[in-house]
Amino acid sequence: MIRHTVVFRLKHAPGSDAERDFLKATCELARIHGVQKFECLRQTSAKNPYTFGLSMEFNDAAAYAFYDQHPDHVAFVQGRWIPEVAEFMEIDYAPHSA
Repeated sequence: MIRHTVVFRLKHAPGSDAERDFLKATCELARIHGVQKFECLRQTSAKNPYTFGLSMEFNDAAAYAFYDQHPDHVAFVQGRWIPEVAEFMEIDYAPHSA
C-alpha cells in the first residue's frame, strides 16, 4: 500500500469562487482508476503555512504509477496545479514493519 499525501496553499483568496473551483476540480482526481480513500482536507493547525491537504491510497507502486501518468492527472498538474498552487509539500508513505 502507498499513501500519497500533499499539503498546499493556493494563490486564490480564502473562500473565493476560484478556491472552491480548484478544490472541486481536485476532487475529480478520485475518479482515476486505482485511487482509494481519497480525501480533500482543510488544515486546522497554525503550525505550518499550508491550508489544504490531499490524501489517497494505492494498492501498490504500479497503481500509483498509473495514477501519476494518467492523462487526467497530468492535465490537472499542468493546467491547474502549477498555475494556481503557491506552495506545496508532497509525502508518500508505505507501511513500516518494525
